[in-house]
This record gives sequence, structure tokens and C-alpha cells, in this order.
Amino acid sequence: MSPKELTYIEDALGHEKFLKTQCQEAVKNLQDPELKSSVEQLSQKHQQIFDNFYNLI
Repeated sequence: MSPKELTYIEDALGHEKFLKTQCQEAVKNLQDPELKSSVEQLSQKHQQIFDNFYNLI
């Protein structure tokens, strides 16, 4: 893997971590159960994507 490719993966990891964190913060403030469930699923999806990128290195 080239240094440039590694940089791209590191950037993607940072973005996915940020998005997951934002979803988790939103869940804390949501009252609507359906919306809360959707955002929790989105948070889990970002964790899966993070894991997939992490496994590349």
C-alpha cells in the first residue's frame, strides 16, 4: 500500500469516526423513538464502514 493510499484510508477512518460520534450525540437528544432507532442504525452502519476501512491496513 502506498503512503498516499494509507493517507486516504486514515482520512476515511477519521470521517467515519466523526459521523458515528455525531449520530451518537444526536441519539441522546432525540425523543421520537422511530427517528432515534433510525439514527442508531446509521451509527452502527458508520461503525461497520469504519471497521471495513480499518481492516484494509
